[in-house]
Amino acid sequence: MIENYMNIADKVAATGYYVVVPDFFNGEPYDPENVKRPKDVWLKDHNPEKGIEVAKPVIEALKSKGVSAIGAAGFCWGAKTVTNLGKSKHIQVSVLLHPSYIIVDDIRGVEIPIAILGAENDRVAFPPKLAEQFRQALKAKPQIDSYVKIFPNVSHGWTVRYDPKDPKAVEAADKAHQIMIGWFHKHLK
Repeated sequence: MIENYMNIADKVAATGYYVVVPDFFNGEPYDPENVKRPKDVWLKDHNPEKGIEVAKPVIEALKSKGVSAIGAAGFCWGAKTVTNLGKSKHIQVSVLLHPSYIIVDDIRGVEIPIAILGAENDRVAFPPKLAEQFRQALKAKPQIDSYVKIFPNVSHGWTVRYDPKDPKAVEAADKAHQIMIGWFHKHLK
């Protein structure tokens, strides 16, 4: 999975962006196969609300180097951090991919352009019903450019946890990556 994240970062960088990938988990990404550290235990040490504490110094470092516009993509857990950054206007554009830990009130607080990409078969973190609630909350804010799309025939995590040897999985992930890059182009260039 880490390799897929780096491939995504490379794709974005290849379009002309300076890309950083902070380690929000201090080298301890969630492993669903680790029975000694189930998700509820892992989350105690990796609360999505605390992601903004890691992100702010990264953003400040970028700004100190002359970066004037920042876009952020949040995958699963990272969507909460990106949403919080968008609510506080620390970034200029956001993309959430198979988001988790976000509620409608979070979306109501967003103050920057936001694209949300979900999975048709996500029944836990971001089911299509919740996506529709997000869409309605964003419609109430016409001054904020927004885009919500549910990808058919994919499950939560499809943009990063895909098998690079599965052409259909790669194609579905790539479509989402291209939308993400297009959203950045629209709002950062």
